[in-house]
Amino acid sequence: MILKKQYIAFLPTSLFAVLIVGCTSQQAIKKPSTPVRQGSVQITQTQTIQVKPIPSIVTPKPVPQPSYNSFSDWKSDFSMRAMSSGYDASAVQRLLGSAYLNQQVISLDSGQPEFSKMPWDYADSAVSDGRVSTGKRKFSEQRSYLLGLESQYGVNAEVIAAIWGMESSYGAVTGSSHLPSALATLAYDGRRQAFAETQLLSLMTLLQRGDVSWSQLEGSWAGGMGQTQFIPDTWLKQGVDGDGNGHRNPWSTADALASTANYLSNSGWVRGLAPFYEVTLPASFDYSIVDSKQPAARWASLGVDTIADVFLDANTPMELWLPAGKDGPALLLSQNFDVIKVYNNSSSYALGVSLLGKAIAGQSGLQKSWPRYERPLSTSQVTNLQQRLTNAGYDTKGADGIVGTNTRKAFQRWQGDNGQTPDGFITQRSALSLASW
Repeated sequence: MILKKQYIAFLPTSLFAVLIVGCTSQQAIKKPSTPVRQGSVQITQTQTIQVKPIPSIVTPKPVPQPSYNSFSDWKSDFSMRAMSSGYDASAVQRLLGSAYLNQQVISLDSGQPEFSKMPWDYADSAVSDGRVSTGKRKFSEQRSYLLGLESQYGVNAEVIAAIWGMESSYGAVTGSSHLPSALATLAYDGRRQAFAETQLLSLMTLLQRGDVSWSQLEGSWAGGMGQTQFIPDTWLKQGVDGDGNGHRNPWSTADALASTANYLSNSGWVRGLAPFYEVTLPASFDYSIVDSKQPAARWASLGVDTIADVFLDANTPMELWLPAGKDGPALLLSQNFDVIKVYNNSSSYALGVSLLGKAIAGQSGLQKSWPRYERPLSTSQVTNLQQRLTNAGYDTKGADGIVGTNTRKAFQRWQGDNGQTPDGFITQRSALSLASW
């Protein structure tokens, strides 16, 4: 992307529950050829190659959901609907016959943390000493296989390994919840009925197909299975037989890693592009354009400069993200950062995966220190802030106590109109003049 006296070029290298998306088209990006000088930064002239885009996520329209007097009533109704759709009656009865209402799943699904975590808390956990040292050992054990997956699918080997580490501690912790009960509970509870029923139907297909055995039905409370925690419907669409034994088993290391590579590739991964590049910003930088997506050459013209020597194409779209505001690291995010989020639609998760991947590969992490003196708002304080912003004309699109994109953008606009640097970072200190707690 942007760098000191370097080319902006694209160099290929050799080296939730989850949303289901599929690639249906391709778009052109640029491949570098001869560099030409533009101002103080060199940018490459380009030729067109084809790369898969990130597929758009289609949000289904809400439909009325039936209510049930009991868990038993839901099971009877779902069984009838499943069998009328062609599912084997004995498989339906066997699956649901073992399912019980799990109150812990209801609690976990509806619960919210009292305080939002700061980004460095998540990052610290992702690159803990134990997770990194185990990751390096596991990567060494699987090096040949992981590099083969990188060559085949184009997804960085260390990123595949990092997702393995984040999702199951490299296969050590795959979940102890009874999957039929967890999914049936989510369906009966109603908040995610359509999602959970889809997963149950897919799980029955996997059982009949032989990917999953009746004796191996333990996973996460949210329905994740195996070493990289695929939900059933995603595995049905993205699972790969990595070890060539004729089955696609999410608890198999080879199958899980290959399927992760396949899933990221199908979701628009661009070969040779890092998920993020750490940058410095000029003193005169206009913070109102934080979180916007611009071509690499545009960021270069604004004085945004990578800390490490990096080569990117001038036309590569990059998004500027300040995870901890103006006093923390500044990152230019590539398309691959967004691709990681198909696993978990959280920027903190994508950052954690990216940092763990770098650590496993022996690369340095972030150079700029986190502003660890900042403190988060509680859930009730965020709700209060959202209400006050909306009342002041900065619509947060609801007051749910969660600091999401709409809330950050509304706060950023308020900052710009009220003498603060508009970096969108909400803390006890930055929100003090809006507080009523």
